[in-house]
Amino acid sequence: MKLIPNPKGYSSLAVYLRLMRYVKPYLGLFGLSMIGFVLYAVTQPALGQLMELFIDGLNGKKYDLTYLLPSETSRVGAWLIQWPFWTTVLEEAHAVEVAFLIPALVILIYIVRGFGSFLGGYFMARVGFQLVHTLRCQMFDRMIQLPNRYFELNSTGHLISKFTFNVNQVTDAVARASTVAIREGATVIALFVALIYQNWFLTLSFMAIAPILALLVGSAGKRFKKLTRKIQISVGDVAHVTKEVVSSFSVVRSFGGERFESNRFHDASTRNCKQQLRQSRLRETFSPILQFIVALAMAGMMYMTLTLAHGMTAGELVAYVTMAGLLPRPLKQLSGVGAQMQRGIVAAEDVFRLLDQASEKDEGTFQVARAEGNLEIRDLSFRYEGADHDVLHQINLQVKAGEMIALVGQSGSGKTTLVNLIQRFYDVTQGVICIDGIKISDYALRNLRQQIAQVNQNTMLFDDTVANNIAYGMAEKADRKIVERAAEAAFASEFISQLPKGFDTKIGENGSSLSGGQRQRLAIARAIYKDAPILILDEATSALDTESERYIQRALEGLMQGRTTLVIAHRLSTIEKADRIVVMEQGRVVEIGTHAELMASGKSYKKLHDMQFQELA
Repeated sequence: MKLIPNPKGYSSLAVYLRLMRYVKPYLGLFGLSMIGFVLYAVTQPALGQLMELFIDGLNGKKYDLTYLLPSETSRVGAWLIQWPFWTTVLEEAHAVEVAFLIPALVILIYIVRGFGSFLGGYFMARVGFQLVHTLRCQMFDRMIQLPNRYFELNSTGHLISKFTFNVNQVTDAVARASTVAIREGATVIALFVALIYQNWFLTLSFMAIAPILALLVGSAGKRFKKLTRKIQISVGDVAHVTKEVVSSFSVVRSFGGERFESNRFHDASTRNCKQQLRQSRLRETFSPILQFIVALAMAGMMYMTLTLAHGMTAGELVAYVTMAGLLPRPLKQLSGVGAQMQRGIVAAEDVFRLLDQASEKDEGTFQVARAEGNLEIRDLSFRYEGADHDVLHQINLQVKAGEMIALVGQSGSGKTTLVNLIQRFYDVTQGVICIDGIKISDYALRNLRQQIAQVNQNTMLFDDTVANNIAYGMAEKADRKIVERAAEAAFASEFISQLPKGFDTKIGENGSSLSGGQRQRLAIARAIYKDAPILILDEATSALDTESERYIQRALEGLMQGRTTLVIAHRLSTIEKADRIVVMEQGRVVEIGTHAELMASGKSYKKLHDMQFQELA
C-alpha cells in the first residue's frame, strides 16, 4: 500500500485533500455512490411537482402522455398499433386522469429514491471501510518501523486510541459525513434548481441568507476542531489508564491501589465526558440557530409568495411552497456535517502525524549470512535525545568471537543501554561499534539483528502456541524438530509435554497461563532456536527458582559455546566463569578482568561481590 506524503503541513484543507487522495483507488465505487445520491436528490423536487399535479387534478385537468409511447411512424410503433391492446392504450393516453397518474408516480418516485439511497449509502460505506483499512494497515506498518524513542515518548494507551477511536472518527468523516454532505447537498441543489425554474425572483431572495449561514458554519467549525482535539487527548488518557491497570492488576491489588486507580480513571473519564458535553452543547446550540435563520428566510419567502406571485397557478404555487418546505430538513442535516468533518479531520491529522514519523535509520547495505561474532566498541559516548548529559562516557571494549563477557554494576550504570546500542535500538552519539570490523551502521538493520539473540529480564511472549513463540519471527517456516530440540535444550520440554496440546497449546497474553520460570525458559528456547552468533543475556535467569536456574545455567553453558556472549548480571555468582568481567559505574568502564583478577585488585568489583555475599549471609 502506497504511503501518501504530506508536503503542505496539517491545515484542515490539506488534511482533507490528502485523505481524499486515498479514495483514488476506489473512484469507481465513489462514482456509483454519487449516482445513487443524485437519484435520491432528484426525487425531492419530484415530490413537490406531485403537489402541482394533485391540485390540477382537483380542478379536473387531464394530461396527454402519447409522447411517452412509441410513434406510429416508427417500425416498432407501426407494429404495436396493429394490436387492439395498444390501440386502447394510445386512445386513453390522450387524456390520462390525475387520479391514476399520481399513485403510479408516487410508487415510481419511492422506488427510485430507495434504489438511489441504497446505491449511495452502500458504496460510500465500502469506500470508507476500505480507506480505513488502508490507513490502519499503513499505521501499523509504520509503527513497527519507528525508533524506540517514539514508544518511550508516547504511552501505549494513546497509541492504541489512534487505531481505534481516531480511525473510527476518520470513518465518520469519509463515509458518514460525506454521505450526508453529498446526499443532502445534492438534494438542496435539486430543490433550488426546481425553485428557480418555478420562480427565480423569490428563490434568489431566499438565497440572500447564504453568506450568514457560511459565517456561522465557519465559526462553529473552528470551535468543533478545537474541542475534538481535546476529546482525542481525553480518550487516549482513558485508554492509557485502562491499559496500565489491566496489565498490572496483580500489583494494583497487592499494594491496595484500587482506590487510587479508580480515582485516576474517573478523573480521565470525567474530563472526556466534559469535553463531549461541551461539543454536544455547541452542536445542539448551533443547529437551532441555523434553523431559526432558515425559518426567518422561509417566512419572508412565504410573505413574498403570497403578495407578489400573482402570475402563478394554484398548482404551481402549492408546488413551490412544498419544495421550499422540504429545504429545512437537508439544511439541518448539513449543519451537523461540519462537526463530523472536523472530528474526522482532526483524527486524520493525528493519523498522518504517525504516518509521517521518520522510520528507524536503515541506510546500511552490508549483509552477511552469519557473522563470526567479533565485537569492538571504540570511544563510545551516548546521550538520549533531549537529555542534557551523556549516559555513557568513552566506552572502549574488544570482544573476540566466542568470548563470554559479563557486564556488572549498580542499576543505572549503563549496562542495558550499552547492549541496546549494539542492536541499534538507538544510534551512538559519538564513537563506533563494529561487528567483524564492519560498523553496525553499515549493516542492513534487519541483517544486523539476525546476528543477535537476546533474552531479557522481562520476558515477552505472545498469545499464540508454544511452538510459534519459540520460533517467533520464523514461525511460517519453522522446523518442528528444531523447535523441540530448542525446548529440550532450555529444559522446557517437561512442562510443555504436560500442557493440553503440547507445543500447539495457546499460552494466553504474555504467557499468562505459565509460571514466571516457564515463561523465562520459553524465552531462552526462542534464543536457542534463533541460533545467532552473538548472544545477549539480560538477567536471563532472574525469574527462575534455584532448581530451574541450575538446569538453565547448564543449558546456557551449552548455548554459549562458539558464540560471543554478553551477560548482564546482578548476581555475581552466576558470572564467575566469564572470560572477562566489565565493571561499570555511572556510564563508565572502571574495571575489566577475570573474576580472580578483580577480586585480587580489591576495587569496585570486590566491593560489589562482598556486599552481595554479606546480604546472602
